[in-house]
Amino acid sequence: MTKKAVLFDLDDTLLWDDRSVQEAFDATCLYAAEATGVDAAALEEAVRREARELYATYETFEFTKMIGINPFEGLWGNFTGGELESFRKLQAIVPSYRKEAWTRGLRALGVEDEALGAKLGEMFPAERRSRSHVYEETFRLLDRLKGKYKLLLLTNGSPDLQQEKLDGVPDLIPYFDHIVISGQFGEGKPAASLFRFALDKLGIEPEDGVMVGDKLTTDILGANTIGMTSVWINRHGATRTDEIVPSYEISHLEQLLPIIE
Repeated sequence: MTKKAVLFDLDDTLLWDDRSVQEAFDATCLYAAEATGVDAAALEEAVRREARELYATYETFEFTKMIGINPFEGLWGNFTGGELESFRKLQAIVPSYRKEAWTRGLRALGVEDEALGAKLGEMFPAERRSRSHVYEETFRLLDRLKGKYKLLLLTNGSPDLQQEKLDGVPDLIPYFDHIVISGQFGEGKPAASLFRFALDKLGIEPEDGVMVGDKLTTDILGANTIGMTSVWINRHGATRTDEIVPSYEISHLEQLLPIIE
């Protein structure tokens, strides 16, 4: 197939976001374990559970689902960017959300310490910001593609948080002709309108592009909806149903090369 452009998701496609989040949890929970004697792994499990439940109670929940901002991004993002009013609501909510999620996690393990919950709520963002990881093949692949294809980064999320992730790996930014963030557009993947907006930026038709991403329900579904070739990066051998079927499935980014070349 002859293609003119490759569109990439960011989190857990090019950036290893899961690792960054896990390391932040490890460091924060270890501090709490040393301070209180709780089990660090049990605290992480409790905080993740409490954060998800709490996040779903806010008036911003449907907005965050639509834009693509998960509960753990809420645990470290500031949401100072973006023109939509919902970002201002989110900005006002997250300081208390962070404190409450960690306080509830401690409480679930029998520790009633609001001051420590507040401290952990600020420690986690600092730990996450100190950890930016890319997959070892990311730059090798982009080096092979740059100059041969138009490249576009299509990412769900808050404009300031996604930019902050990119700023943590500044060498990544120059590879892309365009960077499209759902929070700037006002709608997230898998919305067909967002994908068409990205293609208009590139000046191509759906059949001229390839979308590469790790999430079937956003990256692959959105590409399939508008008739674009979709490539699912499935690094961990996840199983899928036939509800959303990618054009191709790979387990390593460099497996993309024979597909498009």
